[in-house]
Amino acid sequence: MKKILVFLLILSMLVLLIGGCAKTGQTSSDNTGSNVNAKTNFPGVTPLSPAVKVTVGMKQVVSDAGVLIGMAKGYYKELGIEIEAVQFNTGQEMINALGAGQLDVGCTVTSSGLFNAMLRGIPVKIVADKGINVPGKGYYRLIIRKDLVNEIKDFADLKGRKLAVVGTASLDEICLDRVLNKAGITTKDVDLQVIRAFPDIVAAMSNKSIDGGMVIEPFVTSAVEKGIADPWKDPAEYDPDAQIALLVYGKSMMERPEVAKRFMLAYIKSLRDYNDAFFKDKNKDEIISILAEYSTVKDKELYKKMYPVGLNPNGYVRMKGIQADIDWYKKYGLLTGDIKAEDVVDNSFVDYALSVLGKYE
Repeated sequence: MKKILVFLLILSMLVLLIGGCAKTGQTSSDNTGSNVNAKTNFPGVTPLSPAVKVTVGMKQVVSDAGVLIGMAKGYYKELGIEIEAVQFNTGQEMINALGAGQLDVGCTVTSSGLFNAMLRGIPVKIVADKGINVPGKGYYRLIIRKDLVNEIKDFADLKGRKLAVVGTASLDEICLDRVLNKAGITTKDVDLQVIRAFPDIVAAMSNKSIDGGMVIEPFVTSAVEKGIADPWKDPAEYDPDAQIALLVYGKSMMERPEVAKRFMLAYIKSLRDYNDAFFKDKNKDEIISILAEYSTVKDKELYKKMYPVGLNPNGYVRMKGIQADIDWYKKYGLLTGDIKAEDVVDNSFVDYALSVLGKYE
């Protein structure tokens, strides 16, 4: 009888051991297999295995929310992507790195250098939105000195004024030019100053060495709160179709479509969290906390005061705005050939993301 009991006990232990091993084997399979995302943010999408490092050129400003939020909430990691942020001194350096395959993704703006790289056949593409002005709440705009409000009332009053941009032959000069075009004038009709940093533009306004400048948030709100500047007219009046910032894929991403598609999935998911927070007031404190930790804007209260960056939750860029930029560069002889918006934008990655996530309403 004792022998039977011992035998049954040993048999039971073997069954449990085998069952445990089978369960452990299944868990390991789930970490790399097709069923891994059944309970995740991206149902039906298999993560990359092993994980892939993706280098992203960015300055960690608020408009980089599509990357920053996804890093904080683990969206990229969930899809098998490890983000490595890389800083660049100039946009041209970033474009060179993208073209050479030394950088995977760029958070940038349009420039003649970007389009000329494409004209040379370098496989670099604009793939998604990274910043637009919301009507009535433009986050990138011309601001003027507070003490000049009664003198500079309309567009024509800008003629001959000392106005600053952070760079010429790029989006910054384009945007100022469009302000001036409302009065039939151009940047050639003002005293154009190049001041390489937005805080320095505000400082120059404070000491009255310039009359105004093209500035981005949070420097707009900061200058207004300190009584240095007036936000003047909203960009919807002079540049309603502008595509302020862009997400660009470099050569190395274009050659790895599975990595590129999964990056876009996490990016769009993050844009939707941002829009839920700032335009639907859902989980706003959480998103502000993430941005305060990961971006250059650390003051949580400032997020409640400043104009919000517009980020398309459905990812697409404004083709009309891209074409307008190309036309401007061409007009001033800054392009080496003919190119159109359809040639520089690749919507296939956003298309894929929406096929998984659906359209944001």
